[in-house]
Amino acid sequence: MQPDQKKPRIDASPGTASPLGVMISSQDHDTMAMVREAIDTRRMRLAYQPVVLAREPERVAFHEGLIRVLDPNGREIPARDFIGAVEDTEIGREIDCIALELGMGALARHPDVRLSINMSARSIGYPRWMRAFRKGLAAGPTVGERLILEITESSAMLVPELVTAFMEELQADGVAFALDDFGSGYTAIRYFKDFFFDILKIDGQFIRNIHRDPDNAALTAALLSIGKHFHMFTVAEAVETPEEAQFLINLGVDCLQGFLFGAAALRPTFLDREIRQKRASA
Repeated sequence: MQPDQKKPRIDASPGTASPLGVMISSQDHDTMAMVREAIDTRRMRLAYQPVVLAREPERVAFHEGLIRVLDPNGREIPARDFIGAVEDTEIGREIDCIALELGMGALARHPDVRLSINMSARSIGYPRWMRAFRKGLAAGPTVGERLILEITESSAMLVPELVTAFMEELQADGVAFALDDFGSGYTAIRYFKDFFFDILKIDGQFIRNIHRDPDNAALTAALLSIGKHFHMFTVAEAVETPEEAQFLINLGVDCLQGFLFGAAALRPTFLDREIRQKRASA
């Protein structure tokens, strides 16, 4: 379905459209137009956020590449501000392709970096996405084994059998998979045990004030237990305070991600490190 053919959220019959419905529909249309222009003019970038080892937070396990739109003035617009309007459309598939192309390009240029890239289960089987993946693999012998593909829990449950087959195919190329925002969706255990995700990322809603919130503490401990049972590497998202980090370390989480350890940046720390190394060897 083309973007301008997206089914409207409101009844277009006279007298039935609510003011709120009209506003939402108008906002979605404007958002899609903005993203379409950014794609056409190549104003799409990845911002990189570090994911650190819980017991050695000075060490980065990998970076997550987060797609950004740049407006005509160069201002960053994060995915949360536009993905809801486009994720069910062809534009959503194009964004997944661009994110993959940018991410695999970064992996080819930086052989010591490991990187995760987000994708929707809706992009499985999308021809351009698979072409970008195969082209990226050919760019270097270790690109595949340094790539992590993140699929949200809610997206994975749209087509669980398709996700399972897709993961099995790409894991043969060394690619790892992360189940993103775990706990925010509705994963059925009968599917979960068949997914074989390598990494489990616990949704930030369970991390906030975990050191003071016994409910969040209990839920996170339960989610960690599931991850460990299925031999998955665990990541706590949205860690913002030292108290949260220490509590999570005591719970046994493997990695931490959040503003406490660095915001997503268009100029990542690994690029600065590479520049310093080149200058030192010059």
